[in-house]
Amino acid sequence: MKRQIFTEDHDAFRETVRTFLAKEVTPHYEQWEKDGIVSRAAWRAAGRQGLLGLAVPEEYGGGGEPDFRYSAVLAEEFTRAGAAGLAIGLHNDIIGPYLTSLGTDAQKRRWLPGFCTGETITAIAMTEPGAGSDLQGIRTTAEDHGDHWILNGSKTFISNGILADLVIVVARTTPEGGAHGLSLLVVERGMDGFERGRNLDKIGQKSQDTAELFFHDVRVPKENLLGELNGAFGHLMTHLAQERMGIAVAGIAAAEHLLEITTQYVKEREAFGRPLAKLQHIRFEMAEMATECAVTRAFLDRCIVDHTAGELDAVHASMAKWWATELQKRVADRCLQLHGGYGYMAEYRVAKAFTDGRIQTIYGGTTEIMKEIIGRSLLG
Repeated sequence: MKRQIFTEDHDAFRETVRTFLAKEVTPHYEQWEKDGIVSRAAWRAAGRQGLLGLAVPEEYGGGGEPDFRYSAVLAEEFTRAGAAGLAIGLHNDIIGPYLTSLGTDAQKRRWLPGFCTGETITAIAMTEPGAGSDLQGIRTTAEDHGDHWILNGSKTFISNGILADLVIVVARTTPEGGAHGLSLLVVERGMDGFERGRNLDKIGQKSQDTAELFFHDVRVPKENLLGELNGAFGHLMTHLAQERMGIAVAGIAAAEHLLEITTQYVKEREAFGRPLAKLQHIRFEMAEMATECAVTRAFLDRCIVDHTAGELDAVHASMAKWWATELQKRVADRCLQLHGGYGYMAEYRVAKAFTDGRIQTIYGGTTEIMKEIIGRSLLG
């Protein structure tokens, strides 16, 4: 079915993104995979092309365009290109809203211009070795010392952890407050006591730097408090829908692209003297995946429209994230199987998609957490 949610402006933007990927990303991606990190030059190139800070107001150097459909285009095209390492979605759609909605005017003028040019790369540090999705388990602390905080603790699995110049850290500012005793503190590159651990070795998304972060008596100025004191829980819950939508959009785009790749493969690959596509089992497999993708696409496009209009709730965002990423996982597994031995070879796109995409059902809230959110909405 023809998609109805995009305008000519979105289509033109899609061409811009494809040109950027062909020029600035694809030729260098193999090297980034070997290095385990993306070049900072690519971030600056994205800034020059206007791909960063799409929703940031123009007065701070951004595009001034809050329409989430542009973010959806970015997610779809980066996914199709297999370019997960350049974490523009994290930067634009997760970090950006915290800075624009919670930041003071002084904070915005200080941080957003570099955010939009690619000079300032961002990250959010929430997960800890002993606390994944459980915010109440966060042990990183920030003690009030008058005109500054003293930050101590550690974080892990932090995307952009090595490259980040600005990290939003979730820390406990009220010991007895549970999940409601947390605040957001902005830690900047070069602050004494802020150290980065190893660039973690993952099974996929090799070019995306994912690191451990350590804070040893880091002196964080009071003006680096983002949002309300002890208000982190509410702030985090407010912006989770967009984070999950970005992951869901990438999920369905990955599934659709894998379907395209595998459709072409089974038409060309022969077994027992004829193309695989002539075997009934193969046709049934392809029919099932095509139908699942079509149904999921219809739901995701409705969610994109609703989110753009500010009408998407946490429950439907959770449905989108759960369903699209689990579909991506199933399709990647089935498409690899249909490629046979070649699907296990790293040079084949389906193999890379299999490993790169596996994290999708985990980060941004696991599938199990998504089901819990949906279940509570139904049963209390």
